[in-house]
Amino acid sequence: MMRHRIAATLALSHLATPLGAQASDISTHVLDLAQGVGGADIPATLERKDAAGNWTRVATARTDGNGRIRSFGEGIDTPPGIYRISFDMTAYTGSAAKPFFPEISVTFRADEAKAHYHVPVVVSPYGYSSYRGN
Repeated sequence: MMRHRIAATLALSHLATPLGAQASDISTHVLDLAQGVGGADIPATLERKDAAGNWTRVATARTDGNGRIRSFGEGIDTPPGIYRISFDMTAYTGSAAKPFFPEISVTFRADEAKAHYHVPVVVSPYGYSSYRGN
């Protein structure tokens, strides 16, 4: 009897955790347009907006030597929804001591389950832009 319960639980376990099965892959890249290099060692926070409109931290990471965050970590849950990546530009060694934009936040929609969302940010001393990369 116990074996049948365990087998039934395992058979239905994918129904109990659909979010992990439908996770999107999110990455980013900071490109310093003024210096022509990737923005190294910039802290970034990935957040998800819940149904009530509140932001919940999903993960944090730092850009690598080329300005990339290829993954915010193994096993993080990123189901379809609205996300925000915030970059702490005060920690960027390639910027001025007091950057004009001390924090850059990019909000985007990730609607496709199992899709890859690459959200680069191109920065310069007095401006920035973002787009959906690949």
